Amino acid sequence: MALIPSQVLRVAILLSYLSTLCSYRALDIPAHQTYGGSWKFLTFINLVIQTVFFGISVLTDLSSLLTQGSDDLEQQRQLRKLISLRDWLMAVLAFPVGVHTTVLPFILIEMRTTHHHYPNRTTGQAAVSFFSTGYILWICWVHHVTGMWVYPLLDHLPSFPKLFVFVSSVGVINVLYLMGETLNGYIWDKSRYIEEKLKDKNKVD
Repeated sequence: MALIPSQVLRVAILLSYLSTLCSYRALDIPAHQTYGGSWKFLTFINLVIQTVFFGISVLTDLSSLLTQGSDDLEQQRQLRKLISLRDWLMAVLAFPVGVHTTVLPFILIEMRTTHHHYPNRTTGQAAVSFFSTGYILWICWVHHVTGMWVYPLLDHLPSFPKLFVFVSSVGVINVLYLMGETLNGYIWDKSRYIEEKLKDKNKVD
């Protein structure tokens, strides 16, 4: 039995993200006042993704609690939609985008306490590739408008190495997606194995 219920942990994590988001927005950083604002930084986008994800997770917990024992088919259908959205966000955005930052412990806690159903691998990888490509096009557009790269390193790279960095970033996020899928499967396949062993032991006793 968990020392702290997963639902309480999710509320605490959500509140911490909301607090961080408010503090981040309050910072007087000159780069935040230029074209694209905070939205040109992956750190900020990731923070928003994590906040939305845990917000959906808390909403799913509340909906599950309110519909417990209910025979209302429409409520059950809406709950299934919320669960599907939560799992999709975890697989495609929350884990692969957040795994390279300090949010990793929260993501691992979430993965350990809740079994998330991953989408079809082709669909999932297409989605993370779309996100990564979209972000690359966005920072290229910011450079086109302002003449400056969001990340100063890109200023010092010739065209071909810069293209290599962009293509590699799409590859990396796909690897992170596969890592999340594998880790999720490992955690929950192992959990099922332990549960089955305990059931067998109880039957023998």
